[in-house]
Amino acid sequence: MKALALPALALLLAAATAPAPTPTPSGAPFNEESEHVVQPGETLGGIATRAEVPRVLIIEANGLKAPYAVRTGQKLAIPRTRRHTVATGETGFLIAWKYGAAWQDIAVANGLGPDATLKRGQKLLIPTLIAPQARPTPAATPSPAATAPRFAWPLQGPIRRSFAPRGKPGYHDGIDITAAEGTAVRAIDAGKVLFAGEESSQFGRLVIVDHGGGLTSAYAFLSRVTVKEGDPVRKGERVGLVGHTGLARGSELHFELRRSNRPVDPEEQLPERE
Repeated sequence: MKALALPALALLLAAATAPAPTPTPSGAPFNEESEHVVQPGETLGGIATRAEVPRVLIIEANGLKAPYAVRTGQKLAIPRTRRHTVATGETGFLIAWKYGAAWQDIAVANGLGPDATLKRGQKLLIPTLIAPQARPTPAATPSPAATAPRFAWPLQGPIRRSFAPRGKPGYHDGIDITAAEGTAVRAIDAGKVLFAGEESSQFGRLVIVDHGGGLTSAYAFLSRVTVKEGDPVRKGERVGLVGHTGLARGSELHFELRRSNRPVDPEEQLPERE
């Protein structure tokens, strides 16, 4: 049998004697944990390095204050990140919308200023949203005026695909409503057009309307956009026509409703269908 060369033998010995990775308290590999329990001797910088998450994101996700010391037994939320390559014509606003994250958070994660110019091919870390702690609100008896639905349906038609929350397999940020191509798509409430144009990677022709109070609505897969960025729109005003652009499976509207850029189930906010 031919003897192994010394470098090869050294590599085999190193592999055989190397200690096994220390499991984390959660049982998940360190770079997959979404929550970490601080162990004796750990520092925030060391946790960030092993978790492969920028230190600033852990600080932001946990509301840590300077000097950012951590204590044994403390539970830290670890915001997992995704990566995005900037395409031609993409803006921070569109990237933030696509991932359901605030552009300010994306900018912080990448060491960018809020008005930074993006370049084609630029790599961006996209922080995963950390859900805020739910706070109970006192029950109130609504007045008759308060029970009137604020929003109207963007169009009538069968719902081909419903909303599914993020964090679960097969999540879906909105609903897909089938209708004949060219059917008018209408604003669900009064507001101002934030975006009106092409988003070629996913939404096709797209309109986004700001309704105030952190609420925005989006109308995608359109064949034609009939408003311009900056336009005021009335409730029920046409913003586009049903089409088959972007990732549409057929002639349909992809509709989203977001609160502070977090997708919410539109069917819970829209009037009951007749």
